[in-house]
Amino acid sequence: MKTELTKKYKKMIHLPMKKLSFIFLVICFSFKLSAFQVETQESSQYQLYTGTIEDKSNNDALPSATVVLSGTNISTVSNASGEFSIKVPYQNRNANLIISYLGYKNKTVSLVQLQNMEDAIQLERTVTELDEVSIGERDAKEIMKQVIKKIPDNYLASPIIQTAFYRETIRKRRTYVSLSEAVIDIYKNPSPLNKVDDVKLFKARKNTDYKRLDTLTLKLQGGPASALYLDLVKHPEALLSNDILDSYIFTMDKSVGMNNRNMYVINFKQHPNIPDPMYYGKLYIDVTTYALTKASFSLNLENRKEASKIFVRKKPARAKVYATQADYTVNYREDNNKWYYGYSKMELAFKINWKKRLFNSVYKLDVELAVTDWKENAEKKSLKAKERLKPSTILSDKASGFSEPDFWGEYNIIEPEKSIESAIKKIQKQLKKREESK
Repeated sequence: MKTELTKKYKKMIHLPMKKLSFIFLVICFSFKLSAFQVETQESSQYQLYTGTIEDKSNNDALPSATVVLSGTNISTVSNASGEFSIKVPYQNRNANLIISYLGYKNKTVSLVQLQNMEDAIQLERTVTELDEVSIGERDAKEIMKQVIKKIPDNYLASPIIQTAFYRETIRKRRTYVSLSEAVIDIYKNPSPLNKVDDVKLFKARKNTDYKRLDTLTLKLQGGPASALYLDLVKHPEALLSNDILDSYIFTMDKSVGMNNRNMYVINFKQHPNIPDPMYYGKLYIDVTTYALTKASFSLNLENRKEASKIFVRKKPARAKVYATQADYTVNYREDNNKWYYGYSKMELAFKINWKKRLFNSVYKLDVELAVTDWKENAEKKSLKAKERLKPSTILSDKASGFSEPDFWGEYNIIEPEKSIESAIKKIQKQLKKREESK
């Protein structure tokens, strides 16, 4: 049994592991950070609305809550503090926002009401109506087989063009040292076709304090293109494939509600006979349709030597690099009984031990990609080769710097955390002082 599973694992899991883990270390040479000037025009065709989302029972912030403008595909997500901002076309000023979060009841708030609201938007927890006894008796693996079988029925079958906001941040211990952001267009092909989704970089900006990075920095190869590999429906080989099911152990957890629907919650972990790193976590599956609506999972880092091989592509000979965290989240959104990829997040941490150094270096890399709008690609438009963002692209190298506050124009972004805003200001001051001293 052990030999069969190990052989199956080697064949099936190696490629998807690489797809989900495009991180590598490179030597950082010092250079002058050039200014990035972008011309922008004020627009009266949209209006900015802001708010905060929290738990009604304890006033805790709800991060990554989905905020959708009713009657449209315009959306955003809340940040770690539960704060959100959304830019709404002027003609939709009398519309409503629909706010949803896992385990909570949906809430509808009018834009007119939001303008006059001083308090946070509070969501109530969902009380599941499912019989937990009967849930526990269900075969989790059989439910997974149904999820795989019904993928063609549950997800958008026509090509679409998504507009998305992408952010990646790097921290050295607790200090932010790099921030890169972009607005992208995703030419998404129907799931689960093998054709990859193309990405076009529309706008990008960055700030990096290279002095704080010493001689080493972490860079994410592929940027937004790599983040799209978290779409498990589009790339089922990592988990949603009949060939890989035997490599995992699936068990039922307590059911929850989401988007006014009942959800099976399935725990999974790799089979103990498989020595190499695989994933473990939770899957949230619609009880009625068997659609995967959310996945929250992590890479098993117990074998830290093998786990590090997955991430590290290039490093100095005198440094040993270990992954200490590799957490992933992907959310799907529903429109007219069809689901589509809407949000993903990666949280990665690495420890670098240097030879002949007393102290080590600890880096944290966070990546978020949120779809903020989408439309049908009825004409099946595609990108030319020169327009596509290559999988080898490093966004922090491609972007040139930070511009004025109106840089993003009408495009929706994830509201920055206060700590990130503070980090940006500090980085800007440091760069300005450095330029003045030259």
